[in-house]
Amino acid sequence: MRSTIHAFGAAAIGLAVASPATAQTIDTGSETASTAQGDLAVTIYNNDIALVQDVRQLAIANGRSRIEFPDVSAQIRPETLSFNTAGAGIVEQNFDFDILTPTKLMEKAIGQTVTLVRTNPATGAEMRERATVLSTAGGVVVRIGERIEVLRDDGLPTRVIFDGVPPNLRARPTLSVTVDSDRGGTRPASIRYLTGGLGWAADYVALYDEAKGTTDMQGWVTLTNRTGTTFHDADTVLVAGSPQASGGRYAGRGYPPPPPPRPGRMVPGTQTADREQLGDYYLYPLPGRTTIANAQTKQVSFLDVQAVPAKKVYARSIGWLASDDQPVNVSSAIGFSTARDQGLGDALPAGTVRFYQRDRQGTPQFVGESTIGHTPMGSALTLTTGDAFDVFVQAEVVSRDRITGDEYQRSARYRVISGDGSVREVTAERAVEYWRTTMRYTFTNAKSVPVEVELTQGGLDPGYWARDFRIVSEDAMGEQVNADTRKYLVTVPANGRREVRVTYETRY
Repeated sequence: MRSTIHAFGAAAIGLAVASPATAQTIDTGSETASTAQGDLAVTIYNNDIALVQDVRQLAIANGRSRIEFPDVSAQIRPETLSFNTAGAGIVEQNFDFDILTPTKLMEKAIGQTVTLVRTNPATGAEMRERATVLSTAGGVVVRIGERIEVLRDDGLPTRVIFDGVPPNLRARPTLSVTVDSDRGGTRPASIRYLTGGLGWAADYVALYDEAKGTTDMQGWVTLTNRTGTTFHDADTVLVAGSPQASGGRYAGRGYPPPPPPRPGRMVPGTQTADREQLGDYYLYPLPGRTTIANAQTKQVSFLDVQAVPAKKVYARSIGWLASDDQPVNVSSAIGFSTARDQGLGDALPAGTVRFYQRDRQGTPQFVGESTIGHTPMGSALTLTTGDAFDVFVQAEVVSRDRITGDEYQRSARYRVISGDGSVREVTAERAVEYWRTTMRYTFTNAKSVPVEVELTQGGLDPGYWARDFRIVSEDAMGEQVNADTRKYLVTVPANGRREVRVTYETRY
């Protein structure tokens, strides 16, 4: 047999399903309703996990029968399914997640016969031919009589008519269960399952007033639905927390988790927020029922407070023996508290805080953003918004001299066990070196007002073997934060500079 290959338009291919009396039909629940879902309750967590509870009124036959649940999540984790109805028990379940699309329909038709309808562009006349689908890899290959043709994108109008829909191809994600019932009749049946693809995060809009030293804070819940299914009129609760979950085969399919946030500095609070708690998590119920559409981002307000005390914070951290070649911008941050007596008075779910300030015309302008983790009420937050344009610090090692001690330190006494089993003690000695290091920190300020810079000197605790250090002199009074870090609050005059010297004596 001689085969010939012809190419004709696939870009304009129209796909249709024939509907004669013998054509296959599929039960998709209510064909007239926009959804087959019932009374929905959705609980959404922060780690791409959601709990869906769906109660539907179903006509269940006596004995063993199959019940279909269209409009479940396309990212359902079938192993988490729980089915419950009076007088019936589940025997078997199946989840059909192959959704009816032109590509899927063509793939399922391999080896089957379809009808090709081609239109003559000049005359508008249609010609119909029966064809067998041979392959869809890289394009559609069909056999028409004794010739082979490839459907390609060349702009010629072509339609493909299918005799029916394959039995395992669904117009909507469908869960089917086989149940054994002790009686027939219509009654409520509920399904409960976990799914990936539903997530939420908190977004905050903060309007900072530097002159008044306050910020107005609005909190928004941002919902994202990538499940392939719309959840209609759902009673929705958000959980601030990440319950441990093993994932599962279907969790997060096509929805990679976002990179972990880089939180701002936070001193955890000790106050309990006036919100419902579930175990170790806070609940944020949405007001009223809401529809969470597929491929949609939805925002709902959950926080709106005014005039929270806030202040500008300039800061820089210096490593041990760091010596800058040139001045370095300090970071610019805004500090505030989530405590009840500070006006905010709430626990803050993890998210992004975006800061705005008004210009001379009173128009809010974006000045930076920072991320936060789950933050208890009563916490102190310092959120970096960027680098300060006018404020710099240059750290330099001015001098570093070795100094002598009057005695040596015995470093260790340990046992050595010889091959014959005898035990002897060995004493090791080593000289201890002492160092005197003078650091110079040069601050410059091009602003028309004085600024206070928080300078943190780290690296004071290199390890157990050299924990001894002391401050011989310092031009500004420092505060020892911990064994490794000392903090200085340095006021730099307007349009001026200030130099601070600190001398350390150390064993390193």
